[in-house]
Amino acid sequence: MNKASRQEFSLVFLFFIMPGGQYSNLQQQAKGVGLGDRWDEVKEMYSLVNVMFGDIVKVTPSSKVVGDMALFMVQNNLTEEDVLIKGKTIDFPDSVIELFEGFLGQPEGGFPKELQEVILKGKEAITVRPGELLEPVDWVALKQELAKEIGRTPSNQDVLAYALYPKVFLEYMKKQEMFDDVSNLDTPTFLFGMRLGEEIEVEIERGKTLIVKFVSLGEPMPDGTRVVYFELNGQSRQVLIKDESIKSSVVTKVKADTKNKNQIGATMPGTVIKVVVEKGDQVKQGDHLIITEAMKMETTVQAPFSGTIQSIYVKDGEAISTGDLLIEISK
Repeated sequence: MNKASRQEFSLVFLFFIMPGGQYSNLQQQAKGVGLGDRWDEVKEMYSLVNVMFGDIVKVTPSSKVVGDMALFMVQNNLTEEDVLIKGKTIDFPDSVIELFEGFLGQPEGGFPKELQEVILKGKEAITVRPGELLEPVDWVALKQELAKEIGRTPSNQDVLAYALYPKVFLEYMKKQEMFDDVSNLDTPTFLFGMRLGEEIEVEIERGKTLIVKFVSLGEPMPDGTRVVYFELNGQSRQVLIKDESIKSSVVTKVKADTKNKNQIGATMPGTVIKVVVEKGDQVKQGDHLIITEAMKMETTVQAPFSGTIQSIYVKDGEAISTGDLLIEISK
């Protein structure tokens, strides 16, 4: 089939090959990567990629892989010929590579050989059922591993989710840590937020419903934050949030990695009163490192173990926020 024929085929059968759920998901993905105004191109590319892939069965997650490739090609202005000719120098989405490696199984008749060779770049494809290659799971060890990752004892459901989708589950836990459980929000509010003056009901548990009203939004501050004013069951509330759409004139400080035991972060917002040590100093466990003050309450940061001061990220008189990286020690 030549290029013109394939494009004609793609356009004619577009709405017969893209599952309805994938249509709405892909549209949101396109907007998220800045291709909202090229949605028609994305749809056409989805159809073309489907043909390139051999018209595979499109269910979750294979339909998403076709969408990922379509977005990738539109974003990088690639044609089918570009993929085949320049493919060995192109870094394709991981989902596309995994598909052609056989991690989702084997399509009837196999994958298009030329395209598979270009995408895999010499990697050996799986020709058996992927599950046959999995090692038995040590559930006790996995539960202990996850407990270290999330800082608490995980439930059996947590462990199962982590075993199946480790990266996705950890990202989910980070979102929960940042925003708490948002599963009780209705879909439009979750995706798009509330409109000024809008009032919604949130059932946090059976028989307990919160009525939330978005009252007003404060002016942006130099650090890119705003005060959001709302009512919660008729009572006035306000919260300070970071508006990601605003370019802040304030330099954002590096945050401490909670999994890195060598990094010490601020536990409260406040001010650095005095940095007691210098880079290269040898310290013992319990030695004083930094004195901070928050709301007239001083806190002395102490060395959690003996070691050497590797880096100091703050200075006397500097304002700090919760989680800001203060100092780094190596054992």
